[in-house]
Amino acid sequence: MDRNIGLEAVRLTEAAAMASARVMGRGDEKLADQVAVDAMRKAFNQLNIRGTVVIGEGERDEAPMLYIGEKVGKGDAG
Repeated sequence: MDRNIGLEAVRLTEAAAMASARVMGRGDEKLADQVAVDAMRKAFNQLNIRGTVVIGEGERDEAPMLYIGEKVGKGDAG
């Protein structure tokens, strides 16, 4: 299979940014964070990877972020 992991990473970042942009300006920073993280998790979990978050913010300020040690991806590195 021909893969470009860099392009896949761009797509998941783009998904998070677009989701967050839809709710920006409403005065609810946590909502913007939550929809961005939800979109990022969804995009991560569509990738054929077995990933582990090594730098996360969720446990630092109880924000709806990715957590250190969280598993992402479909679990297939093929």
